[in-house]
Amino acid sequence: MRRTLAVCAALLAALGAGCATSGTSGQKQADQNAPATLTYWSTGGDDDTAIFQGAADLYHRSHPRVTIKVQTLTWDDAYAKILAAVTARNGPDIISGGMTWGIQFGRRGGMVDLRKYGIDPLKAQAHPAQWKSAVSPDGTIYGVPLDMSTELLYYRTDLLKKANVAAPPKTWEELTADIGKLKAAGVARPFSIDWGNLDWIGYFNFLYQAGGSFYTPDCKPALDTPQARRALDFYVGLYRTYGAPTANISGENALETGTAMTYAGNWIGNTITASKPKLKGRWAVTTIPAGPVNPTAFIGGRAIGVMSSSKHVAQSVDFIKFLYSDQAIETMAGVAKGRGVPYLPPRPDRLDRVDLTPGERTAIAESFKTGVAAPGCPGWDESAPEVAKQLQAAILGKADEGTALQRSAQVMQRNAG
Repeated sequence: MRRTLAVCAALLAALGAGCATSGTSGQKQADQNAPATLTYWSTGGDDDTAIFQGAADLYHRSHPRVTIKVQTLTWDDAYAKILAAVTARNGPDIISGGMTWGIQFGRRGGMVDLRKYGIDPLKAQAHPAQWKSAVSPDGTIYGVPLDMSTELLYYRTDLLKKANVAAPPKTWEELTADIGKLKAAGVARPFSIDWGNLDWIGYFNFLYQAGGSFYTPDCKPALDTPQARRALDFYVGLYRTYGAPTANISGENALETGTAMTYAGNWIGNTITASKPKLKGRWAVTTIPAGPVNPTAFIGGRAIGVMSSSKHVAQSVDFIKFLYSDQAIETMAGVAKGRGVPYLPPRPDRLDRVDLTPGERTAIAESFKTGVAAPGCPGWDESAPEVAKQLQAAILGKADEGTALQRSAQVMQRNAG
């Protein structure tokens, strides 16, 4: 379930040229009373496909004339494949992918405005930050949250004890102090970042914790601020001063090989339990340390929507609504548990249905209280790869922090369209 968010930069750049609008399907709709087979492109892995196919099969039981076939797209090429489908006006009925993708594809005429099909009541059930992220600034709804994830601090209890660290760090200051204590105690690898290492997601946490943001509320680039600079200075300092590894290693493998603390996605808890027996009783989890202004952590997940080329819009939207039902969530959580993977439903009130350790459940619920999702501003998905490159340049000493932020803001402004 790892979200790598790798995309084809050339295709993303091409998206910036030209816009179209959509609100209804561009296809003549098939008879809603006739049998229909819907195609659903799911970005993720085979486990994700199995989870959503479980819900599709359940839906079929009460809607026998509607069959839904879920197909897997990997994070590495999903954006490019969906973009090609948008351009050709010939794709699947349903897609799911990055939380803000629907906004970008909808701008090009590739998605249906779900408001016209009664999607609005789902807003009350979804996490507010995710809903805001998925919905266009003008209120158009090309996609709604499908699932959730968040970044947490996983740590080795035995290694913290070795360094006389009584509890995991709760602030930036405690994080750097504990790194120093761990190094002094002979722990070779005190800290690492898994999800977001040398990337915009890694910076995201520090940016919002410092009181900054990528955009203003009206979607103007907002990286030329003291808060953004303070966040990047701290991020850079973790690498230059405190030796956070620049080589990416998955959180569960980092813990197993002697890293004391790691920022990682909530999905690694299941992996640790299932495949890291040596860590039993030697690890725990909590929220990531808070910054000087906010305790914000990144909330990830996917959004789901209907392509404007679909001939079965009404049935597709009805299935999306069904995914928010208790019975669908129960089914998806059951499939996930059987495969030993996590599934966090788009309804935070149904977190109790998920197979989690008590510590993870508490940490995730706490993180959701103040979490923020990716910016739902036009052009963000096109800008993200270049923003990540600029941040990497600053972290690795190839550009100063101010220049990196200015160049990032310029890219975001250029892609805003």
